[in-house]
Amino acid sequence: MKRVTPTELRGNLYKLLDEILETGIPLEIDRGGKHLQIIPVEKVDKLQGLISRPEVIVGNPEELVEISWDQEVSLDLP
Repeated sequence: MKRVTPTELRGNLYKLLDEILETGIPLEIDRGGKHLQIIPVEKVDKLQGLISRPEVIVGNPEELVEISWDQEVSLDLP
């Protein structure tokens, strides 16, 4: 959690509010030894920022389930 002073909050208010809305991470304000928090009311969908990368798996993804690693890996553990 990010912690700022009231002076930092005043100087960067809109930037900090946008950051809270984007990340969902609360902001803590330290005022005279007491702490306040600004938190988003709505939950942030953490998957919304993912980038689609269809080229990562070349071929049929269903074939990955059937892969046998028996010849490549030796699991002879003591």
